Amino acid sequence: MMKYILVLLSALICLSSTSVNAFAPSSPRPAAGASVRTQPTLAHPSSPSTTALFGKKAARAKGNERKGRAERVKKVKDDVIEVEGVVIESLPNAMFRCTINGAPETQDPVLATISGKIRKFYVKILVGDTVTIELSPYDLTRGRITFRSR
Repeated sequence: MMKYILVLLSALICLSSTSVNAFAPSSPRPAAGASVRTQPTLAHPSSPSTTALFGKKAARAKGNERKGRAERVKKVKDDVIEVEGVVIESLPNAMFRCTINGAPETQDPVLATISGKIRKFYVKILVGDTVTIELSPYDLTRGRITFRSR
């Protein structure tokens, strides 16, 4: 019992003699006797910053710049074939029969479903609309509608 009291007492003396705070953020300490006065600096929103908040605001600002443009920016996928087509028939469960522009008349129409973004934003696709279809290289009779032209 005496050992425990001795260990606790020595730990208490060590902690009181040093000015270490385990939960305080680490910062460089000024030399003894020198007084350093710091003021909080405010980062300019247009300047790059390492904080996540400013990164999000910068990304949102880029998104607003993109809204006025006419061209569509999207990621390039290597394993899909992207073609333009026209919707000829609307089927249940968001499925559509589409013909591919520039294809011979003997080619069967493509069975296409709508992509997640089109489904998410409730884009209406009607018969006669020009659409962009992504075809899988494994099955050229099925595809995914990724964009409806205006």
